[in-house]
Amino acid sequence: MLKCPNCKSKDIGKIGVNQYYCWGCFIELSISKGQINTHQVEEDGTLSSLDDLFAEEDRSISM
Repeated sequence: MLKCPNCKSKDIGKIGVNQYYCWGCFIELSISKGQINTHQVEEDGTLSSLDDLFAEEDRSISM
């Protein structure tokens, strides 16, 4: 089960192919090559990466 690397919530919704949304802290997550990529949704709808805030081991996932 997917867990948010930011708030550790399991309240994750699927919004697309390999794209998810955390209802705990309102960030978007995408999965690519076993890594969770985190993004903040800006007011204009663009995404800003938050990956630099997390260690690689916190962002890895085994599927």
